[in-house]
Amino acid sequence: MSNPILLSTPHMGDRELEFVKQAFDTNWIAPVGPHIDAFEQEFCQVTGAGHAAAVSSGTAAIHLALRLIGVERGDEVFCSTLTFAATANPIVYQGAKPVFIDSDRTSWNMNPDLLREALEQRDRLGKLPKAVVLVHLYGQSADIEPILDVCNQYGVPLIEDAAEALGATYKDRSPGTFGKIGIYSFNGNKIITTSGGGMLVSNEPELVAKARFLATQARDPAPHYQHSEIGYNYRLSNVLAGIGRGQLRVLNERVAARRRNFEIYASALGNLPGIEFMPEADFGRATRWLTCLTIDPEAFGADREQVRLALAAQQIESRPVWKPLHIQPVFAECECFGGAVAEDLFAYGLCLPSGSNLTDKDLDRVIDGIKAVHNHTQKITLLYS
Repeated sequence: MSNPILLSTPHMGDRELEFVKQAFDTNWIAPVGPHIDAFEQEFCQVTGAGHAAAVSSGTAAIHLALRLIGVERGDEVFCSTLTFAATANPIVYQGAKPVFIDSDRTSWNMNPDLLREALEQRDRLGKLPKAVVLVHLYGQSADIEPILDVCNQYGVPLIEDAAEALGATYKDRSPGTFGKIGIYSFNGNKIITTSGGGMLVSNEPELVAKARFLATQARDPAPHYQHSEIGYNYRLSNVLAGIGRGQLRVLNERVAARRRNFEIYASALGNLPGIEFMPEADFGRATRWLTCLTIDPEAFGADREQVRLALAAQQIESRPVWKPLHIQPVFAECECFGGAVAEDLFAYGLCLPSGSNLTDKDLDRVIDGIKAVHNHTQKITLLYS
């Protein structure tokens, strides 16, 4: 039996254990310590962000961002619909209501024209959202400039969810560094990992300082435990920050490996009928965190679910593209501007194994598995034609 091929697994380098050993040797185990400060500084150097606060997850970073902007019960927050639920869940934590915006075909990310339409409509109603949460999906930046321009026009803060896009570029800058606040994730499946963790960034130092305050239970500067605000236990540990420091040093290698995966897949599968890969928009470079494609069942001979199940039978993990949030049961009552593009991508889209530690043999197994589905359906078609 062949070993399982998983979608995106952690990939450690040579330095992570060294930094973790330093934390143990110096007994900096708790959620404070020199690795946290260094990780934040080094992250800013890599991304070009002004200031950073390391936290326990990307979800925690989004929640803090909404708190910092002042999102409250009854507010609306506009949000990309084609994303993981963790993008929108913190909106509900604050008692606010998500309003979803559809994707464009160019990048699979938020459609700037639909966002403008939504903001114009809310402006006429005198009910502008408290924030816009823009997701950079599957390692590719959204088209940030027109989105930021319309947000600025209406005075609505932009939060960038770059959880999946560390290492990508938008016009030679890092997505996540354009809006008022940006967030990143270091979950185990991300392009680099701290096993679990995230980062909040901003060019406004007072926002990042307030994020650190809120992330450490909002403890007032007093010799006793005193609290004037509700806080959270959201700070990253010094041990995990050490892992992050090691991972940052191999970020470029991880991006190169994932882009190579995509190139191999595209070369081997791109000519099959009905197969189209997620496009790379001309305004930046995608990391190809996950290689994603769509499958037209009429042309290919099988739908994406049949392909997924055939791969699973060979112990190869693949996954449908994110189910849009506006058709998730938990958000069924929420409004969405557009939605057909995201629904179409979900219906036909599949994410292939994309880890930076995949071998050529692994990639060949995935490719052969997909080709086998197509060849099988072709034989059946010929048999009954």
